[in-house]
Amino acid sequence: MRRQLTSAGGRGFVLGLSGGVDSAVVARLAQLAAPGHVVAAILPTHSDPRDEQDAELIAKHFSLPTVRVDLSGAYDAAIDALLPAVQDLPAVTRPVSNDAAEVRRPLANIKPRLRMTALYFLANRLDYLVAGTGNRAELSIGYFTKHGDGGCDLLPIGRLVKSEVRALARALNVPASITDRTPTAGLWLGQTDEEEMGFTYTDLERYLEEGPQGVPPALAMKIERLIRSSEHKCALPPMPDD
Repeated sequence: MRRQLTSAGGRGFVLGLSGGVDSAVVARLAQLAAPGHVVAAILPTHSDPRDEQDAELIAKHFSLPTVRVDLSGAYDAAIDALLPAVQDLPAVTRPVSNDAAEVRRPLANIKPRLRMTALYFLANRLDYLVAGTGNRAELSIGYFTKHGDGGCDLLPIGRLVKSEVRALARALNVPASITDRTPTAGLWLGQTDEEEMGFTYTDLERYLEEGPQGVPPALAMKIERLIRSSEHKCALPPMPDD
């Protein structure tokens, strides 16, 4: 993290503090790498109140300076403008499905993209880098929002699976209530990572560490499908060869 600061000419780090173990670990690592030059942003967007409470707990525990920006109004304004725009399109171009889950996902993805915008405003204004909070398990299957929580300057825990992040959290003295909390991306009330993925972090780690033979065949196929379909999230946009 210090090398990245030096090479980029940055003064410190800004990160989104969600209340989960990943952001808690990254916040503490940033604090160790750049003492006195870390800002934790709490960015509620029609969020579960517990997320903010846990984020405040982490900030207080590590004496982290915070900024709080409620993005709910910006989210509402975006929705109010975007939904009618889709309805005004020619019928042939409109969404094929109006299934609730299909409608919910693009709306929910606006939240991390708004948060990314806020983080980069702060980073640009402070001459800081945006520290991402994605871990290896999530990155491997594309379990993040492109240009949302995937938008960052470095990924300090990007080589660690979830169990390793939790172990590091304990070593860094992250509060147990945060370390043991059920993982959630906070996209909607009641959302959990494992329910949305359709398998557990333990299953995914077993696949990453042992290969397809480490999990049932149907699960291996599902994970491999996710890996293939999300490759674009971790690559630059394609260009013609010549």
